Amino acid sequence: MKFIRENIEDELYSYMGGILRNCKSIPFKIGGTSDHVHVLCTLPRTLTLADLAEEIKKSSSKWIKTKGLHYRNFYWQEGYGGFSVGWSQVETVKRYIMNQKEHHRNVSFIDEYKRLLDENGVEYEEKYL
Repeated sequence: MKFIRENIEDELYSYMGGILRNCKSIPFKIGGTSDHVHVLCTLPRTLTLADLAEEIKKSSSKWIKTKGLHYRNFYWQEGYGGFSVGWSQVETVKRYIMNQKEHHRNVSFIDEYKRLLDENGVEYEEKYL
């Protein structure tokens, strides 16, 4: 759902960066559009990807509900996608995250996500996307 309004994006991304730092992760870039967020960060050695994703979603969901009536029923979807990138790809991924709005004018998030999953041989069930 297109739930994240532009007037809260920067504050949301900063808050998510604080969550990551509290988890001993280094956030490199956080950004997205009204219906999804990308996070480029390190994975701390003490947490699994699932635990880190859960903490980001749980804490940011509680926080965003304090930002007005529009967000009172806000929740993140149950799932998430997690991909590793090499150091040589970090700048490319940062640029990709910075240009989400422009990028998704041409390609929907779901179409791009399916393509990414297919290209990387990740099996998925359509009903969960």
